[in-house]
Amino acid sequence: MEEHPKNPPRRRALRLRRYDYSRTGAYFVTICTQNRVCLFGKVTDGTMALTDAGHMVQSTWAQMPKFYPGVDIDEFVVMPNHIHGIIILEGTTPTGLSLPDVVQRLKTLTTKRYIDGVGNAEWPRFSKRLWQRTYFEHVIRNPESLDRIRRYILENPGRWTVDPDNPEAQAPEREDPWGL
Repeated sequence: MEEHPKNPPRRRALRLRRYDYSRTGAYFVTICTQNRVCLFGKVTDGTMALTDAGHMVQSTWAQMPKFYPGVDIDEFVVMPNHIHGIIILEGTTPTGLSLPDVVQRLKTLTTKRYIDGVGNAEWPRFSKRLWQRTYFEHVIRNPESLDRIRRYILENPGRWTVDPDNPEAQAPEREDPWGL
């Protein structure tokens, strides 16, 4: 079926219907670079070696609680072309932030800093946008799930050779490796 410009295909909703993403809780997020371009480093023997751009993303993540009261962070990893992390919303944030707001601010700030790195430090250019429009999120509902996701994040560089986000993956792993 041919696509008509006035009727673009509908994107599949990634969020839970009628869920309030400003609620107190922990959220697992994965954000990928546009076209899964590897800009943040390289994995060698299961260890992630960050580029300057990867260090920038890591430090921007670490600074979020300082700039956004009511937002805390937990485990986090920068991979060559994506990030995994746990964002914690603590009560009602004074600024009324929801999970999508926090993710958008992270994307915006890292994009601005990346563009500065392209101009000042000759980081590789990206096409049109640094990050994909959407991102994966999962509401963490219990301590067991939190523990599995933390382990998944920490062990992620060791699985890079089979990671579906790795453009050179040997055999991508199953889609739900943390058993949600």
